[in-house]
Amino acid sequence: MRALDWVVFSSWLVLLVSFGVYRGRGSNTVNKYLLAGRTMPWYAMGLSILATQASAITFISTTGQGYIDGLRFVQFYFGLPLAMVIICMTAVPIFHRANVYTAYEYLEHRFDGKTRALVSLVFLIQRGLAAGIGLYAPAVALSTVLGWSDRWTTAVIGMLVVTYTASGGIKALTWADVQQMTMIFIALTMTLAIAIHALPRNISFLDALHLTGALGRMNIVNLKLNWSDRYNIWSGLIGGGFLALAYFGCDQSQVQRYLTGKSIAQSRLSLLFNATVKIPMQLFILFIGAMVFALSLFVQPPIIFQPGQLRQLQRTADWAPLQAEYAQAFRNRSEAAYSFAATRNGTPEFTAALANLRQAQAGFNSTRDRALRDVEKLNGSTRFDDTNYIFLSFVSSYLPVGLVGLVIGVIFSASMGSTSGEINSLAT
Repeated sequence: MRALDWVVFSSWLVLLVSFGVYRGRGSNTVNKYLLAGRTMPWYAMGLSILATQASAITFISTTGQGYIDGLRFVQFYFGLPLAMVIICMTAVPIFHRANVYTAYEYLEHRFDGKTRALVSLVFLIQRGLAAGIGLYAPAVALSTVLGWSDRWTTAVIGMLVVTYTASGGIKALTWADVQQMTMIFIALTMTLAIAIHALPRNISFLDALHLTGALGRMNIVNLKLNWSDRYNIWSGLIGGGFLALAYFGCDQSQVQRYLTGKSIAQSRLSLLFNATVKIPMQLFILFIGAMVFALSLFVQPPIIFQPGQLRQLQRTADWAPLQAEYAQAFRNRSEAAYSFAATRNGTPEFTAALANLRQAQAGFNSTRDRALRDVEKLNGSTRFDDTNYIFLSFVSSYLPVGLVGLVIGVIFSASMGSTSGEINSLAT
């Protein structure tokens, strides 16, 4: 990152933490610290719930998923709206009327203290481990852009989170989440606009949609019941639905959010807001990845997106022939993409152009798979995947100075948002 990027990056984080500390003033009682005095409006709770789910992993991995596999992953969330409606009808009024601080306190009222202690212990272990992974996983990817070690990146995220979470409790992190989600929507919209604008002048947005659709990146719904396919409508409705019921109905990191509501109606609105926004948001993030893929059809992407592993590969004896093969595979795919974009559906040339494009894509994938296997041999590992570095590579290569710092700052703060919720819920 350049000097202006560092200024924007640092300013955003300082603003976020300062805003959280400021809004968390007066949280000097248990009720205010853990439940914000039950004064939060629905939109603040709703955005905070979104921020808790929208970790840095979401933005780094989901865009990469859209690049590699298209929009199918969004089916995983198809069960969420129904789950939210069920929780609004059951869990929300039960928890509010019981006047509890945690979901597990209700278990003591309903059963006994041993049940509460057991479930609380399971939550502490599970959520504590998840918080560690949520901190470290994005730190590994972000460290390549920031030039920091992954340990230092993890430490900085943790210190910033503790600053406003410890000082202002749930109220501080909720309003910080509101600010964070607002900036996330702005940054993602600007990123998508730049990805589309970076397409060649003779390739329109509609052409990009046709190309990504022809290569399977625009497939959203799969109605087939296939046990070996992770993403279909049935796994989303059934598996995703039950997961959402458990997460939003029992997990204290989510329950605590809607316990801060002014009323049952406000808490219900916050969950219904999530039921409405979550799927379009995930689809939007995946779509950014698909548009980055469309751009890569015409501008040669790195053969390996992880910079450190790419440098190791470049030092091997097999690099020169592999690079030449990759460059030729890219040219073949690019020419096939231009030819396909010039044809129209229903013409005799269309079928041939489509077959040629898919064949060229298969050849390109084969060459890149070979590079991935070479990296695995260098590392002695069983599997290497650089999906989490695709979006960061695009940000570093295409976004203008200043916006790079903002987007990296937003991803950085997304890790803070998810971690702050976990830390605060663990404290309850």
